[in-house]
Amino acid sequence: MSSLQRVIMKSRLPPMCPNPRFPKPSDRGFRRQTDYNPLMWDEFFAEKKDVETKQGKFRVYLSAPTEPGAPLLVLLHGGGFSALSWAHFSSEVTKLIHCQCLAFDIRGHGDTYTEEEDDLSAERLATDVGDVMQVMYGESAPPIILMGHSMGGAICVHAANMFVLPSLIGVVVIDVVEGTALEALASMQSFLRSRPTTFKSIQHAIEWCVRSGQVRNVESARVSMPGQIINIETKQLATNELPLKADDSAEEKLEFKHPMAIAEDAESGDSASPSGNDDPTIHPPATPASTTTTSVNLRKYAWRIDLSKSEKYWEGWFSGLSQKFLDIHVPKLLLLAGIDNLDRALTVGQMQGKFQLQVLARCGHAVHEDRPHEVAEVLATYLIRNRFAQPTTDGQFLRHMPAC
Repeated sequence: MSSLQRVIMKSRLPPMCPNPRFPKPSDRGFRRQTDYNPLMWDEFFAEKKDVETKQGKFRVYLSAPTEPGAPLLVLLHGGGFSALSWAHFSSEVTKLIHCQCLAFDIRGHGDTYTEEEDDLSAERLATDVGDVMQVMYGESAPPIILMGHSMGGAICVHAANMFVLPSLIGVVVIDVVEGTALEALASMQSFLRSRPTTFKSIQHAIEWCVRSGQVRNVESARVSMPGQIINIETKQLATNELPLKADDSAEEKLEFKHPMAIAEDAESGDSASPSGNDDPTIHPPATPASTTTTSVNLRKYAWRIDLSKSEKYWEGWFSGLSQKFLDIHVPKLLLLAGIDNLDRALTVGQMQGKFQLQVLARCGHAVHEDRPHEVAEVLATYLIRNRFAQPTTDGQFLRHMPAC
């Protein structure tokens, strides 16, 4: 391609981002390749165990034990996520206050396997919370703060209203409000169809998670995304394949190339893969069993749960949620990604001082993954102000923080 042709093409195309393989020294975002290799659960939790109830086996992750009388934070993840979405938050909050974190994979998610896996009704999921706590602690449960994100936040509210946790002292709900949640249901199936159905490696799944905006914090995605996908052949959760072997851990980079970069690569002989399709969100059509090894490798991992099949339960998760939240008789904290998400009932309730509200801007729906340290600070301040927890040495500054 001549210099004149390149000039003409550049005038017709939007500005080209620097080629990430050849970063400029001044381009801070491209100084080094992003690491999409997965992280192990034990970098954030002290213990994992399987808790057997009458319904089945629930995978539980625990932070290190703390001083007697300290609260237990029971953490419920959102739909499609897993307990590992709380990994970074758990690590951060235990630095600030004396508490223990307990996160478990909800029915149908992660490494939890139960009877009637498809029963994701609000009542069933709330009952599961009580069953797991009963098996683990019996009548001697510590003071419990129930904290949940999205679907998990809704289940927190249902569990509190069903009184399944006698030692409950507080409820924290992250980025779920009845009005906006119900409005979003109309487009939920379309959103789920827009996601890739398979990934060719764990690294590619993590990269998609970050590039799509599902989680905006790369470090969070590296530990949480493996808990959301299974190996298509073995049906095992991807976390069970970690740590990766040396030949698997070499990062496989995806390049979303500008047309001008492709043209320049072709001229220099530096071309992409033969198919030209390295994007994990684009997959070849299904082929017979005799397909080549390359095609099989493009479809190695799939989602642990097919959320589209849970549609009949969606309305039950969120309908009447605002009033049920306001009716809870323990101190409540609502943490949102945007003030616009607050509906009328909660706006009135907040003005009447029925709950504490905190808004963290500039983050996505997975607030606790995008900004785990800030969420930990908000929660620690809430617990200290309600005299539910004591600050650690690192968290002494929280005594002087302004009210949220």
